[in-house]
Amino acid sequence: MNRNILFKWYETPRGRILQQSEMAFLKHSLTVGCKQTVVQVGILGWEKQFIDCSLYQRFVVIDNSVRHCQAALRIQAESDQLPVFSNSVDMVILPHLLEFSDNQHQILREVERILKPEGKLIILNFNPWSLWVRHQYFWGKEKNLPLRGNFISRTKIVDWLKLLNFEVEIVAGFRSDVLSTDISRSERNKHSLRVVAYAVKAIKRCYHVIPLTPVRVLRPRLALVGAMESAAQCNCQTRKNAAAG
Repeated sequence: MNRNILFKWYETPRGRILQQSEMAFLKHSLTVGCKQTVVQVGILGWEKQFIDCSLYQRFVVIDNSVRHCQAALRIQAESDQLPVFSNSVDMVILPHLLEFSDNQHQILREVERILKPEGKLIILNFNPWSLWVRHQYFWGKEKNLPLRGNFISRTKIVDWLKLLNFEVEIVAGFRSDVLSTDISRSERNKHSLRVVAYAVKAIKRCYHVIPLTPVRVLRPRLALVGAMESAAQCNCQTRKNAAAG
C-alpha cells in the first residue's frame, strides 16, 4: 500500500504526538559514530529532526518514491533490492516500511545482508492489537489512518529477527494520546493495549563455529604381568653382584 497515507496521518493531532515520540526514540537510539554508515529505507520527510546530516555525512535514505527528502544523500531504489554492498552498513532504520510492503521477509533478508557484524537495526511499526487501532479499523471513523497495511505484531517481528541471528536490545511502545519522550517509560508501556506503534532495536550477531581438533587415537600397548617386578629384581641382583665383586 502507498505510504502517502502515513504522511497524511502524521498531520493529524494524534499523528503529531506519535511523531514526537518516535523522534525522541530515534534520537536516543542513534548510537553509531558520525563517520559510520547509516541507511534509512523509506523516507519520512522529517529526518533532520532526529539526525544532523552535517555531522552524519554517510547518512543515506533509500526510497522508490519522488517525495522530498531532507537527508544528505538519497538513492531511488526498491526496498527489497537494496543497491548496497554486503556487510558495509553500521545501522539500518526501517520507519513504518514493513506494514506497507508485500515482501517483508525479503526486506529483512536484505537488511541482514548489508549490515556489518554487530550492526544495529531500528524498526518502527504500527501495533495491530491496539484497541484504538482496532476501533478505527472496524468503524472507519478516520480515513487517514493507515489500517489496510500488512501489520505485523511485535512478537512476530522479534521471532523473525531471531531467525536472522538478531539479538533484540530494546522494545518500546508509543501512544498517540500521550507524548512520551522518556525511553524507559516507553519500554514499560510496550505491553499496553493503548500502544499505537512500537519500536524494536536489534543487533546483528555473527556466530562462528570453532572446529574441534581431531583426537589422536593411541594404539594400546601390551604389558606382561610381572614384567616390572622381574626387571626390578634383575637390577637389584646386578647391584649386589657389583658390590660383592
